Amino acid sequence: MKSLPRWVALTCIVMLSAVAVGGVATAIYAGWLFHNMPDASDITEYRPPTATRVYAWDATLIGEISTERRIFVPFDQMPAPVWQAFIAAEDHNFFRHQGVDMQGLGRALIKNVGNVIRGRRLEGGSTITQQVAKNVLLNADQTLGRKLQEAILASRLEQLLTKEQILELYLNEIWLGYRSYGVGAAAYNYFGRSLRELTLAQCAYLAALPKGPQNYHPIRNREAAIRRRNAILDDMANLRYVTREQAEAAKLEPLTVELAPTRARYRDADFFVEEVRRRAEQTFGRRQVNEGGYYMRTTLDPRLQTAARIALMSGLEAYDRRHGWRGAWGHVNIAPGWQRAATTRSPPAERRDWRPAVVTAVSGGVISIEQTTGEVGSLLAADVAWSRGGPALTVGDLIFVEPIAGGQTFHLRQTPIVNGAIVAMEPHSGRVLAMVGGYSYSLSNFNRATQALRQPGSAFKPVVYATALNSAGAEWTPATTVSDAPFNMSGYRPQNYERNNGGEYTLRRALAHSRNAVAVRLAAQVGMNEVSRMAIAMGVTDHMEPVLSMALGAGETTPLRLAGAYSTFLNGGHRITPHLIELVQDRDGRSILQADRRACPGCMAGFSGAPGPIIPQGGQQLIDPITAYQIESLLQSVVEQGTATQARVLGRPIGGKTGTTNEYRSAWFVGFSPQIVVAVFVGFDDNRSLGHGETGGVAALPVFINFMQTALQGMPPLEFEAPPNTVFMTVGGAREGFRPGSEVPFELPHLSTINAPQRSGPRPPRSPTGPPAGTPAAADPALPPRPPEEMQGLY
Repeated sequence: MKSLPRWVALTCIVMLSAVAVGGVATAIYAGWLFHNMPDASDITEYRPPTATRVYAWDATLIGEISTERRIFVPFDQMPAPVWQAFIAAEDHNFFRHQGVDMQGLGRALIKNVGNVIRGRRLEGGSTITQQVAKNVLLNADQTLGRKLQEAILASRLEQLLTKEQILELYLNEIWLGYRSYGVGAAAYNYFGRSLRELTLAQCAYLAALPKGPQNYHPIRNREAAIRRRNAILDDMANLRYVTREQAEAAKLEPLTVELAPTRARYRDADFFVEEVRRRAEQTFGRRQVNEGGYYMRTTLDPRLQTAARIALMSGLEAYDRRHGWRGAWGHVNIAPGWQRAATTRSPPAERRDWRPAVVTAVSGGVISIEQTTGEVGSLLAADVAWSRGGPALTVGDLIFVEPIAGGQTFHLRQTPIVNGAIVAMEPHSGRVLAMVGGYSYSLSNFNRATQALRQPGSAFKPVVYATALNSAGAEWTPATTVSDAPFNMSGYRPQNYERNNGGEYTLRRALAHSRNAVAVRLAAQVGMNEVSRMAIAMGVTDHMEPVLSMALGAGETTPLRLAGAYSTFLNGGHRITPHLIELVQDRDGRSILQADRRACPGCMAGFSGAPGPIIPQGGQQLIDPITAYQIESLLQSVVEQGTATQARVLGRPIGGKTGTTNEYRSAWFVGFSPQIVVAVFVGFDDNRSLGHGETGGVAALPVFINFMQTALQGMPPLEFEAPPNTVFMTVGGAREGFRPGSEVPFELPHLSTINAPQRSGPRPPRSPTGPPAGTPAAADPALPPRPPEEMQGLY
């Protein structure tokens, strides 16, 4: 046989070598590819990050906490049109292929020829299973290696999971724009509905979004969005998921979406939700709260929360108006385009009717304005007069206005610079029913209800009185008389608000009229160590120096803490811990936190007609139940005849205490009915003075009244109930409750004009004698140090 030519032999050798090298290279590449490929079985343990949803007690959604706004919806709870629309849009052969659709891949290759010619984006031809592999296990790199891995993993996923499980992962994981991960969140964000409430047209629109949410934006690219939606409806009809008539009817439906994605329709609980988030992260960890998909039921009552927001904002605006117009917030030359400058500052988000406007004319008592929308009108005459007390309004001034219904007249508005907080609590359980931590969360998310430590002033005095009335031996009663003469101990000379002294007061009358000298004498006699211990036990503070100025509220606390302390007087003397979170369940429905752990024998029994079970009061017993009732009764006198008589307008049994600190820096009112405790604080964030005369009764009490006028509408009228063993006697025209053995008539203890606290240990019997009023006490190294001068003006 004739040998092959030399060049043929060389060619064969080269070709065989190339094949060998190619084979080796392919083997190496395949080894690298498989080495770096994730394990498909990992997907069986995959849980997509899911938002924690926060609900009020009545199941109103009040917020979401998440890094990715996602609502996980199991496949068996998804309406069929939802997943059918996505199959029609993304993967017609989903239920027939084994992970890779060769027909679909071929169609994509053919289309890509035209896409290259036209300069359009290439189509990948990926199945839903491949998209799951990419989204969960891989990344979005456009490389051949990643596409090969995607195809291999898709085939493995088809072996590990059912088609329904793959669809569940896909529909809950996919990004759909509008801050929406997964179809559950998208349904709420785009349409404000749950999946079950979506129409056929809305399902088809959501299925259009995986191709590019921005390409089919419902507002900016409305026509393209509608064309894509309608094409999907045709595909659904072709696949016989719907009839042709249903598809054509759905095409006629307008594409109407929410103007912006919102986490909840209820928008008055921002301070509350933020505090819930902070506490939940302290308990469970930030990642778990943001990704764990918890169900969180809170204590919030939406009706009371809205009333609290309105009451606080109105009260702070009323204070602000009392202190005058501060002037326009900007100025423009009225020329085309002035509206751009007018929109650089927004009114408080909570004041949804306020609008920016420009002053167009000032003529006598008439000020004309124009809104950025083109609407024109004039300011209310009373507001014109008010504005003249400050910087005069001129043409071109930018202001905020609020329309008055039925005309072209507008209120002049300005954003207060003062701030405050309000907390409403159920006293027997500690459930926080409402919490507003400032004038506007949109302007400042600092929560003054929980984070602002401020002096409570005389709002602290009930703790002093409770310490005395609860002391062993029943040495004090509500009818004990105490001198109001000037007090001087080691140079500490507290003054009453009226700057006068004199006479003797029963404890009831002294608390009603907030007499400082009486409160300090009482604290000195019972011992500031005891008062400090009581304040800490009641939760007013975690630490309190045992100095006499603390008896007048020189320590620091928060509205939430003070409301919790007052609850002790209403629940029979038990300490309660205020809480905002009632129940937390994980994504599988397991309860992982429950606030109320009290035993309830018989609660699970069927109804038999007999009275319901009695749930015992929880919390440590801090003071005697009769002592608690005595304080409760004394604080009613504050409303009936003392510093809070304005609250009598409520027409219900009400108690409470005003508080005002030195130089009017903070104003307080803590009040209650038998069912609810409310703490109100008003003050500047920089602790400047509120102004002369801005006491708790002037600045804070109206907020309480405004709130309670709404709150009490849903509550039956109840009286304060005394413990069964309370002994009642009429003393000085007042019906007083006594602990058994302390009610001896005509021998009621009398607290003399003492100036120094006694040492610890047994106390001698009370005596009407003592050093003359105002006599300085001898220096004693065992006494607490003299407080600084600025602590001496708390009322």
